[in-house]
Amino acid sequence: MSPTVPFAATVTSLQQLAATGTRTLAAALEYSHDRWQRHILTLDALRERGNQYLAHARSGKPPVLVFDYDIVMDGRTLPQPANYALARIHPPADCPATDPAKRPFVVIDPRAGHGPGIGGFKIDSEIGIALRQGHPCYFVMFFPTPEPGQTIECVARAEIAFLQKVNALHPDAEGKPFVIGNCQGGWALMMLAAAAPNLVGPILLAGSPVSYWAGVRGKNPMRYSGGLLGGTWLASLAGDLGNGRFDGAYLVNNFEQLNPANTYWSKLYNLFAKVDSERERFLEFERWWGGHYLLNKQEMEWITQNLFVGNRLSTGQVVTSDGGTRIDLRNIRSPIIVFASWGDNITPPQQALNWIPDLYESVDDIRLNEQTIVYCLHEQIGHLGIFVSATVARKETDKLVGTLELIDTLPPGLYEAIIEDTHPEMPGREYVQGRYLVRFAPRTLDDILALDDGRDDEEAFEVVKRVAVANQGLYDTFVSPVVKSLSNEITAEASRNFNPARAERWWFSDANPLLWPLRPLAGLVHHQRRPAAEDNPFVGLEKQVSAQIEVAWDAYRDSRDSLQEKLFQLIYESPMLKALVGMGSYASRRPEQAHSWMEEEFRRLKRHALEGSFEHGTPLEGLVRAILFTKPDLGGFDERPFNLLRERIHEAGLPELPTLANLKAAVKRQAFLVLLDEERALAALPGLLPTRADRQRALSTAYTLAEARGDLGSDQGNTFLRRLARLAEVLNEPVPLPPAKSAKPQPAIAAADAPSARQRPAARRTVSTVAGDGGTVPAAAKPQAKPKTSGNGQAASAGKKAVPRPANRRKTAEG
Repeated sequence: MSPTVPFAATVTSLQQLAATGTRTLAAALEYSHDRWQRHILTLDALRERGNQYLAHARSGKPPVLVFDYDIVMDGRTLPQPANYALARIHPPADCPATDPAKRPFVVIDPRAGHGPGIGGFKIDSEIGIALRQGHPCYFVMFFPTPEPGQTIECVARAEIAFLQKVNALHPDAEGKPFVIGNCQGGWALMMLAAAAPNLVGPILLAGSPVSYWAGVRGKNPMRYSGGLLGGTWLASLAGDLGNGRFDGAYLVNNFEQLNPANTYWSKLYNLFAKVDSERERFLEFERWWGGHYLLNKQEMEWITQNLFVGNRLSTGQVVTSDGGTRIDLRNIRSPIIVFASWGDNITPPQQALNWIPDLYESVDDIRLNEQTIVYCLHEQIGHLGIFVSATVARKETDKLVGTLELIDTLPPGLYEAIIEDTHPEMPGREYVQGRYLVRFAPRTLDDILALDDGRDDEEAFEVVKRVAVANQGLYDTFVSPVVKSLSNEITAEASRNFNPARAERWWFSDANPLLWPLRPLAGLVHHQRRPAAEDNPFVGLEKQVSAQIEVAWDAYRDSRDSLQEKLFQLIYESPMLKALVGMGSYASRRPEQAHSWMEEEFRRLKRHALEGSFEHGTPLEGLVRAILFTKPDLGGFDERPFNLLRERIHEAGLPELPTLANLKAAVKRQAFLVLLDEERALAALPGLLPTRADRQRALSTAYTLAEARGDLGSDQGNTFLRRLARLAEVLNEPVPLPPAKSAKPQPAIAAADAPSARQRPAARRTVSTVAGDGGTVPAAAKPQAKPKTSGNGQAASAGKKAVPRPANRRKTAEG
């Protein structure tokens, strides 16, 4: 072998090594330059955040809405003033003009440390969805400083006055206002709707806690805070240190500690890594996140003592200060829509939904109370993402808003809203508005309870409640007078300004002379910006290091949360402490909600009043009853048959077209009758549908609605066909003919093609054959068995699956 061969190979290897070294050196220099520039631009973004914070404070901290508005009513001028106001939103140029006859929308934002505006933070938002559909839109905003002596009752009265104003501005609207309560605005909305049920239409609770003790062991650590802090006395101490006002920045501090990886690393690293594209989004969000508002001490004490520690709302224990009004959530007359997410670590689904089994014993109980409850669960969005995510706004919010009329006419009961993609082959696709289809599947209380891991863990929170009362009494008697004597507005303002949530903003601003050179330096960097390539190996290494830092923070958080939970259990599940606070044995929360004799008497009278409705009613009510009879479990409602039904009603030639209110009343009344006595309701149908045209229209409409749902050809469709045949037998009319494959559905036989029912011999009965059960079944000969019911009285729906609980997910508050 020639000696030049190994020498040539060596030279080649050296050249490759040199080339690799050169590329590595070039990549390192490129990355170093890029990293230095990103440091400067990130610091400048933080400086701009501080300037934005100071400017927002100087301007009075107005709402961070992206829409123009004017104030219609100022709560500070009311007899019992509150720092709230009602604003009317003006549609932007690309939205249609609002129609005063359409149902108005009202959005109530949370007053939980931040200022208002999160519900209209973007064009794709709750307010934006309503404006695009031409609805008048109003926003309940609030000011940074509470009025002297302001209480939660003052706020509630102001919000009632606002709803009265909205109703007065839209006397001819097609329905009462649709009201959305975000986060803590949700429990305020529940109280409003219970105290003044005639002022509101459907209400939407978005990420709203109502059952404050609920949660899953090992997943929801925030609920342990009250117990570990000894109850509610710390809120009183913070109020006294603030000279009678509670600083909302404390609440922000608590939210940020839920996810320290995001607070101390991820949020800032995301800005640093994408500083060229992320700056504006970061500043936009921080304008709201850094706008800290104040509450009166009395307000914060009421919230902690009655809600977060006391958990009195869902059990009817909230009473006005004069003792004249008890807030009973069963007084709510309009549909309640609950939107929660598995990725929400501030208001988990259990806290959003467990008030339902606290209030009601069964779904039949919900129905007898004429209540409609719809809930929708997102798989992963975080708490703030429920309000600010454009994806959520374009899907869940848009569909729930777009099907309000259907929700308003659903028979009383409990439903889960399931939103899914449409496809070209979907039956009834032409009756779906937009990309997504929403179905309302019937659910039972067992489905709600299955979302939790049991409620035995709530016993410890009853102990917390009693300990909190004792500690609060001790603080009020011995400590509060001393703290008040040492506090004044100067010390209160100093403590607010040095809260970390505020200090980091004013320190990183032009108010700090040390940062004055930063702006021109950032401008120079911006003009000479040279970002590193995406495939730069050092950029990839940086991302790997960042991911490991997040993992370390998450490990710290999980260890901290686990330790807190074990400490909480050690203290408050102690038999000795239970005995000391007078808890011999823990009783479930339902006995506290036992029905009074007045409620039982009301239900008895209601059943008695319905007795006369079996044999009497309008053709519209007969049509609705016929349709409901073919759906024995009252399950599987969606927008396709509803939109088709409205078309059919308009085409029916009724003497007077029913309004939405009339249709809603007819559906609720007929659903009650079918549930109370199905056989009697069916037997009385010929009297409600006196003409042959009415009867054929009812049969044809029931068949067409089932076809639009895609029921035909399934087991559920076989049940429907059997019941349709029985309905036809009672009406003494032929069954509508099923369509041939790939053909349009055949209409019912025209009135001119068959003799009148009155001309037929009384003994003659229509016999039709219906596919299913392995052969043909004479409809007249085979009576329909009553649907099976679950343990709590809810009719079981075919193919219904229990809602699974996803694995433990942790999401940042921002979503």
